[in-house]
Amino acid sequence: MAATVSRITLDAYVLDTLMPDLVGHDRRPSAFLVYLYLLRHARGPRRVATASLQQMASDTGLSRSAVQMAVRTLRRRQLVRTSQTSATAAPSYTVLMPWLR
Repeated sequence: MAATVSRITLDAYVLDTLMPDLVGHDRRPSAFLVYLYLLRHARGPRRVATASLQQMASDTGLSRSAVQMAVRTLRRRQLVRTSQTSATAAPSYTVLMPWLR
């Protein structure tokens, strides 16, 4: 059975500016990986992805604590917004692209 290949389009800003900023300046390569993960899984015009920290850790190869720190960095940098419907529900992440304003 052949695997289905899907493609995503990245804005040049993500690779040209955001990557060196998060990886070099902030020294948080995990934040860049988590941002790419969320961007890939975001759905709809509002770019919302729902995933637990453990799911993101599993899918990216990072530790749960590295993902948690990455999400904190992305929130601080206003690159994602988080919300939860209940205390035990997996968070929803709205992927923000402030350079498009």
